[in-house]
Amino acid sequence: MTTDNVIISIKGKQLYAECAPEEIELVTAGTMERDGQGGCTISYQESELTGLEGTTTRVHIDGGRVTLLREGNTNSQMVFEEGRRHLSMYETPYGALSIGVNTRRMRSTVGEAGGELEIDYAIEIDNLVAGQNLFRMNVRKNPPLRQ
Repeated sequence: MTTDNVIISIKGKQLYAECAPEEIELVTAGTMERDGQGGCTISYQESELTGLEGTTTRVHIDGGRVTLLREGNTNSQMVFEEGRRHLSMYETPYGALSIGVNTRRMRSTVGEAGGELEIDYAIEIDNLVAGQNLFRMNVRKNPPLRQ
């Protein structure tokens, strides 16, 4: 396994019925660990900006499947596979929700040097679409500091 320090740029856009689109952009430091089998895990700490302070997010990319795991103040696991629907548990301060994640489109160019991940998906609560989401992540190796 190889671990690199990386700079992660995340752009998220959420569209909910009868609401203005909500956009968030975050640039943070994190790590990228490659498993030697072509898969990798990108990890970073959430911040006050995302409303998930005290939470570690891990994004595991393995072929055509992406798993997003959050642990800490907020706990959730979401699985993304293009053209497939997965049920996920999402813990909130008010209790746990079972949500459906329906991935419409997914593209990843993440490799040894970093790259981009884009996921277009819908969130379903009680089998009703609650919102459309577009998640973009750009990962690049942290250049070494010059002395």
